[in-house]
Order: sequence, then structure tokens, then C-alpha cells
Amino acid sequence: MRRVLPLLLIAVGAAGTTLAACAGSARWWGAAGPLLALTALGVRDLVQRPDALLRTYPLTGRLPFVSRRRDDGRPGAVGEFLVSSLAPAEPAEEPPVVRVGGPDCRLPYDMALLNVSAMSFGALSPRAVLALNRGAALGRFAQDTGEGGLTEHHLRGGGDLVWEIGTGYFGCRTGEGRFDAREFADKAALPEVRCVSLKLSQGASPGGGALLPGVKVSASVARERKVPVGEPVVSPPGHREFSTPRELVLFVAWLRELAGGKPTGVKLCVGSRREFLAVCRAMVAEGVAPDFVVVDGSEGGSGAAPPYAGEVGLPLTEGLITVHNALVGVGLRDRVRIGVSGGVATGADVVRRLAQGADYTNAARAMMRAVGCVGTGRCHTNTCPVGVATQDPRRMRALDVDDKARRVHAYQRETVRDAVRIMASMGVRGPAGLTPAHLVRRTGPGTVRSCAELYEWLEPGALLSGPPESWAADWKAADPDGFS
Repeated sequence: MRRVLPLLLIAVGAAGTTLAACAGSARWWGAAGPLLALTALGVRDLVQRPDALLRTYPLTGRLPFVSRRRDDGRPGAVGEFLVSSLAPAEPAEEPPVVRVGGPDCRLPYDMALLNVSAMSFGALSPRAVLALNRGAALGRFAQDTGEGGLTEHHLRGGGDLVWEIGTGYFGCRTGEGRFDAREFADKAALPEVRCVSLKLSQGASPGGGALLPGVKVSASVARERKVPVGEPVVSPPGHREFSTPRELVLFVAWLRELAGGKPTGVKLCVGSRREFLAVCRAMVAEGVAPDFVVVDGSEGGSGAAPPYAGEVGLPLTEGLITVHNALVGVGLRDRVRIGVSGGVATGADVVRRLAQGADYTNAARAMMRAVGCVGTGRCHTNTCPVGVATQDPRRMRALDVDDKARRVHAYQRETVRDAVRIMASMGVRGPAGLTPAHLVRRTGPGTVRSCAELYEWLEPGALLSGPPESWAADWKAADPDGFS
């Protein structure tokens, strides 16, 4: 109705103007004047490109009851502060990158400090996926495909890709829903694919498979995922190709070989510290490790998240510090990079996570804002008014790909520049100079403590040589041949 009404007004305005001109009466012109103004405004809304909401709902998109929640995607005040220096450094001229790829990787990749986090085609429209990819190409950063498959929309923009493989194995899936090694190897060989990420769990639904509502499973989505049109797609809660920590790390090593030696890692929302330690034990026992681990915080979101989202799994701070400490404790931190996602939106967010142990960051919600999302909360209904989270051709036409690609690029560029400036104000020229002591938290009235004091930080190899008491029980119980 919000779209039909303005079109009717435009038509009435045009008709009124014609009658006034024919009648030649000042009284007719007085009545037609406002309609003529509305007609001009409505036509302008229809043909302009930057505001997708007005392209979908000309005139009525300007009304106050139309939702435009233009927040920056942050989950709220964090209560943490970065420590400035009386001896600031000169900001780095070039944006820092981190090399991803351990000793078993033959094609390492230089990852930007901020990249596009996992968002699948299906959840997002083809235009949104393409705009994100073109933005990544402009700014030389990476786009995570999400678990919905490696599609033509990811490949058309020329951007670097992290191909995510989820429990449904979409994009490399047999008819029975198992992993198809041949199809995976063929697609992983594409030059646009720079890294491969095996998704174990995500913050929006840790311990449960992702959901794509049936209303969004168009013919194109169904073809890419090899599923029926119009039926909900519920990913299995866990992988069928491995069932133990040892099998997991060996599967990751196999994926890396199939991918021709490209960086291969895992993504997870941390729950049990003991389970992740079991994975670390398996790495040590087998002498193999992923090239990276992406830690997703429980505050991570999804347009089709279950009602308990945010209540299960560790928040990003605790999950990141757990993974960092575990890898340090088994002597593997120098060969495994850590990425993070979940509530990252600003340059300060990036620096905060680097100080807590991350090497790079990913953003989803903030990237959606950059591509035009106005936060109506209708992602699961297929009625997104700005063409970002819909498969409806009429609605997605509102999203201008070139305009939004430039916005995505500009957002990432300025956010990284802010991070570089903040680090310089703290007296460091890059991420390598950051430590937990650079981040402080108010713990009471007039009292602050640094993260170096608030959390325990393990020494390299400490778990192998004799774990501290606080880690001893979990380390002893961690079984490389079982998650329980």
C-alpha cells in the first residue's frame, strides 16, 4: 500500500495538471499546484539512486512511521577505554595487513584489518552480494561468502573471497548432502577464492544449524544450494564428515590440499574451553593446524536467528581471549592467525579487538548499513524495503550496486584509517605494538584496571610444559578423540 499510494498521487497530479492546463483557469491551477509538486517529488524519489527506501516507497518513505534505524550496528556501550600516549606516533601511511598462512600453506594471503563478515546469498539479495564484492575489490579487502555457497554473484565483482563451508556443504554438496571433494576442488581453484573457512558454529545460533526461510528460497537460491524451491533450508547442527577433534584438524588439512595450498581455517563461537583445548591437543598430536581461526561472538546477529540468540556461547571478548590463550599455550599462536566478528563497527572496535589478541576483524551488521540496510528487522520475511535482504526482484531493484559498492569501500577505508590514527595516538604504529595493557575497563567508582590485569595470559608453551592451576583441569580432560 505504501508503494501504491504515491503512484496514485503521481497519476492524479499528472491528471490534475493536464485538466488545469486545458481549463486555463487560475482556480484549477491552484488545486493542481500541490499535486504537481507531489508528482515532481515522487518522480524524483523513483529515479534517484542513493536512497533505496525512497526508490521502493516514493513519497511515503519520507513519513515518520517508516523505520530508519540508522545506528552504527554496535551492540551498546562496552565500558572499555583505549590508553592514549603522551608520545604519539606518526600514523602509518599504508593500511596494515596481516599475512595469513602457516608453514603448510603454499599460497598465503594478506588480510586487511577489516573485512566483510559471513553473509550468504539467500539471506542477502544478489545485488547486495555483488555490491559488497565490488566494494571489497575497490578497497582490496576480503568478503566472506557465508555458508550459502560460492555463487556467480560473489564472482562478478572482482573482490577477494573467503569461501565458507558450513554443515550443509552448499556449493560443494552431493545429492545426499555430503561433502563433494571434486566440486570443492574445482571451485577452490578459482583465483577469486583466496581462503577457505570451515564453519563449525556461529554466534547467532551456536550449536544449531543456520536457517533460511522458505519464502526466500527462490529458484536461483535453490539452484545454488541444490535444495527445493520455496522450502525452508535448515543446515544440520554439526558436520557429518568428522566427529572428533582429531578428525576435524585432519579434515582441515585435507581441505587445504584440495584447495591447492590456500589458507584454510575454521570459524566458531566458543562454548566450552575444554572442547577447544581438545582441538588444540589434536593439532599438537597430528602436527597440523589451521591457518586461521575466526572467533564469532554470541552477540553476532542473523536475520533468522532463533529467540535464544545471544544467550548461548561466549561473548566475543571471552571467546577471543580463550582462543588466543589456548593457541599460545600449545605454542601454535605464531602460525595461526585469529580473526574476529561480532559487533565490530568502528575504528575503536578494531583496535580494541587487536589489543585483546586478534590479528584482523570482520563486520557484518555495519557492512549491511553501508550497503543500505535501514534496520527494519524484516530480513526473514523477504520484504526488505531497500533490496538488501530479499529475493523479491521488485524490491531488490531499489539497490543501486555501483553506489552501494562505493559506500562499502568508503566505510571500510575510513574505519581502517580511524584505527590507524587511534593506534598512533596510543604510541604504536601498527597492530604488533598493541598489548592487553592498552585497554582498560572501569571496575568501580574511580577505579580502572587494564585487560592485562583483568584476564590471565598464558606464556608460550605453558600448557605443554605444565599448565597453571586455573587451566589444569580443562587441559587434563581435553581429549583429541572426543568432544565430550
